[in-house]
Amino acid sequence: MNITGNKHITDWIAEVAAKAKPDRIVWIDGSEKQLEELRELAVKSGSMIKLNEEKLPNCFLHRTDPDDVARVENRTYICCKNEEDAGPTNHWMEPSAMYKKLDGILEGSMKGRTMYVIPYSMGVIGSPFAKYGIELTDSTYVVLNMVIMTRAGKEVLEALGDSADFIKGIHTQGTLDKENKYIVQFPEDNTIISVNSNYGGNVLQGKKCFALRIASNLGRKEGWMAEHMLILGIENPQGEVRYVCGAFPSACGKTNLAMLIPPEGYRINGWKTWCVGDDIAWLRPGKDGRLWAVNPENGFFGVAPGTSMKSNPNALECTHEGTIFTNVALDTSDNTVWWEGMTKTPPAHAIDWLGKPWTPESGTKAAHPNSRFTAPARNCPCKSPEFDNPNGVPISAIIFGGRRAKTAPLVYQSRDWNHGVFVGSIMASETTAAANGDVGVVRRDPMAMLPFCGYHMADYWQHWIDMGKKANNLPKIFNVNWFRTNDDGCFIWPGFGDNLRVLEWILKRCFNETDAKECALGYVPYESDINLEGSGIDEETLSSLLYIDSELWRKEAADIREYYTSFGAKVPKELWESLETLENNLK
Repeated sequence: MNITGNKHITDWIAEVAAKAKPDRIVWIDGSEKQLEELRELAVKSGSMIKLNEEKLPNCFLHRTDPDDVARVENRTYICCKNEEDAGPTNHWMEPSAMYKKLDGILEGSMKGRTMYVIPYSMGVIGSPFAKYGIELTDSTYVVLNMVIMTRAGKEVLEALGDSADFIKGIHTQGTLDKENKYIVQFPEDNTIISVNSNYGGNVLQGKKCFALRIASNLGRKEGWMAEHMLILGIENPQGEVRYVCGAFPSACGKTNLAMLIPPEGYRINGWKTWCVGDDIAWLRPGKDGRLWAVNPENGFFGVAPGTSMKSNPNALECTHEGTIFTNVALDTSDNTVWWEGMTKTPPAHAIDWLGKPWTPESGTKAAHPNSRFTAPARNCPCKSPEFDNPNGVPISAIIFGGRRAKTAPLVYQSRDWNHGVFVGSIMASETTAAANGDVGVVRRDPMAMLPFCGYHMADYWQHWIDMGKKANNLPKIFNVNWFRTNDDGCFIWPGFGDNLRVLEWILKRCFNETDAKECALGYVPYESDINLEGSGIDEETLSSLLYIDSELWRKEAADIREYYTSFGAKVPKELWESLETLENNLK
């Protein structure tokens, strides 16, 4: 049944249906009654397993195809008219050629299936930040995940009215043929098409496809920013809440920071932390000259392995109701879930992520290393009271970070906005034993946006520089590194909740409440200005964490120069100037 009179939407759906040939079309109205029917259908078809209703109410387990377990960057395309606009870090194909290829795959792909129409909003419906999309899919798994991750249903259609201003999204599981798997963004057409996949990051189009790749283009056109960033509120004992955004590559503790629990000494003194978002931030200049941020999502799509009551209790508590688990193990003793790192003692018997019997002696992982949970934001114990504020929250600091064993100090501040853009543009992590390839190889991931920027990365840096001219009370920009190691390769800084000690200094700097000393990189704290009480770290150790090795940084600067050169003539002059300043400071 059609639930809108918007001709732009109905004509487009008719066009897609004529191609994909579904047996029927179902509009998602967002009602609990309809969603309950879909959950029952998913269980009946075998695509989802209902979990223990007492321990995990309204929770389900889903297993993807074993060849479809993660984002596929080599099959992800930005298709704009000019290849130059996609830049050297994105895969590109001429749009008409890609449409032709995808039309061939879509032809008859939904025969014998239902096509679901999901109207969804990124951001609070009706808010100044909100952007709307419609995803057409033949997967109940996609529907049930999108309803958790976004604000979906008929209210979106009411907000859209007769407008054509929505992102068109088409997804088909197809045959899951990995040779014909494509995740394609057409930024000039505001269109997303993903085929032959059923893994979340490739098919929940509101996430990276819309909220970053398409939105980064929209932001560039409209004067705002779509960033791969957490948003965290920090409440001090005086009751003031100050907000930071943070960008970190994968495996750098982003979700842990977004849901940080203050150390005991801080909690006793009245410090609190509030999660506004764990993955994506949209930022706009406000009337007061500050940048204001919203989390466009409505749920968490978290990596399960390693999440525990010790590492991230808030994240684990998010999963206790209304959650869909993907590619984790099924604990057969009580029909709940398990993954590596969740508890010290694994279950005696389980069904692994491939659907095979598993015991601790099996010699294989019970859960896939990239297994996931899709949990509603409403479950988060530290969910910010401002989570649904249509105007967002004012950002005082932007924090960049990576995983560096010796190079980057625990924390440093940039000199100004443009220098801060430089600091974000050179973000890097060193590969660990967990990653494929050699250990210690430096991988650049500017602003943690390398796989998600929908256009040329150097143009993206220029957009950051331009944004600095749109607001007169800009956030201060910092870099952190929780991963400095000693000579035995062990982490020196305790991390987790203790990271609040560094955030306290960062926020004091933003409000001119503490001093700093100048260094080759910018500004670093005086050791006495970081509260170490109860941390197990003394000032001498902190001093080693803040030490800047000029020899290592000279090599780093040479590497940055080579990296910038790979982007050609588009690299903003302000970034080259910051690099020259760094090189001179290191002489």
